[in-house]
Amino acid sequence: MLLAFSVAPSGTPAGGSRPTDASVHDAVAAAVRIVRESGLPNRTDSMFTTIEGEWDEVFDVVKRATEAVGEFGSRVSLVIKADIRPGYKGELSAKVDRLEEDLADGS
Repeated sequence: MLLAFSVAPSGTPAGGSRPTDASVHDAVAAAVRIVRESGLPNRTDSMFTTIEGEWDEVFDVVKRATEAVGEFGSRVSLVIKADIRPGYKGELSAKVDRLEEDLADGS
């Protein structure tokens, strides 16, 4: 499965207010750190982090990343999109490779 997710905090953290900077950089960094430490194939862009793996392992990582972001606010927004295709691996890159090949061929 490929699972793309975006997670962001809002509200005031339980431990008090943070600086008035509207950036969620620290929270996103905490989530991405968990994804990268999972050892699962992953890619982060400006909007989403995509993970590849089996259902339970992918959702475990998303849960832990969401919990980490929860430390930065009183609420968490989580957006998930999944491509569930049993029997396929390496699709994190292979899907894009196939697209680029088609574009290069003029198809």
